[in-house]
Amino acid sequence: MSLMKHLAAATGAIALTAGMAAADPALIFDLGGKFDKSFNEAAYEGAQRWAKETGGSYKELEMQSEAQREQFVRRMAETGANPIVVLSFSNIETLNTVAPDFPDTKFVLIDGIVDQPNVRSIIFAEHEGSYLVGMLAALASKTNTVGFIGGMDIPLIRKFGCGYAEGVKAVKPDATVIANMTGNTGAAWNDPVKGGELAKSQISQGADVIFAAAGGTGLGVLQAAADGGILSIGVDSNQNYLHPGKVLTSMLKRVDNAVYDAFKAGDKVEPGVINMDLASKGVDYAFDDNNKDLITPEMKATVDAAAAKIASGEIKVHDYNSDNSCPFVSF
Repeated sequence: MSLMKHLAAATGAIALTAGMAAADPALIFDLGGKFDKSFNEAAYEGAQRWAKETGGSYKELEMQSEAQREQFVRRMAETGANPIVVLSFSNIETLNTVAPDFPDTKFVLIDGIVDQPNVRSIIFAEHEGSYLVGMLAALASKTNTVGFIGGMDIPLIRKFGCGYAEGVKAVKPDATVIANMTGNTGAAWNDPVKGGELAKSQISQGADVIFAAAGGTGLGVLQAAADGGILSIGVDSNQNYLHPGKVLTSMLKRVDNAVYDAFKAGDKVEPGVINMDLASKGVDYAFDDNNKDLITPEMKATVDAAAAKIASGEIKVHDYNSDNSCPFVSF
């Protein structure tokens, strides 16, 4: 958009566009890129929605390496941006270090908790949304074997995988769930080739539905699944459109709403912890024209009934973060 004010990073430096308003909100994307069609892009969509509705402008930065975390957040705060939305649990220590130095600046961390008086921490009930798509995977599977491919092997992604496996087992207790992680560094979020290789391996083991919770890496999983004649499940953003009729559904993580709400609140954003769960529509599954022929009315009714029970508390989905264990699948 023409009025958007953009921060560009070149050789580690940040060049500021002339004439920036001091109170513009800001968004700092995590590794994997703004247009990863997943986590980062969901945040971008929220910022864009706010800009289009208000006519306002915002600043943005895309991290290219782990070394830029503190540097980018600190320099963004120095520009006067307020609030500053920062993506990823990897910035917990970043904000613990930087936020106290800018007490008048409001920070919003998505996917992590920071106990500072000027930080809003937003976490999601990924296990609840993953449970629902796990149920759909089991209902759609003809081989009784489904797969899960995560990005970086961290508790957050195991939380996705565990909830997914529990949902699978809720429908078919004897089903097999194959789980793989892409890697142990930030590069695991942006390796579609590796994602495709893992998907092909799971297909060779009989998986006919694969859930990818791997950022940009997941694009390779979805492509390999489509090429292999099986179904895939997208994540974070609605990825059904990427391979219409071949993506069973997408586990929606409403990062867009989190960013939109923070930008709308402006410098009045309230600190503290916000849990965006199924009851608050923080997570869900995608159902649209691209996958409506894949999900029968009976399948939808089954999953929607489970969603209502999760929202009411009648069904308690196991949260991997509660004790770092998962009785439903081995990673």
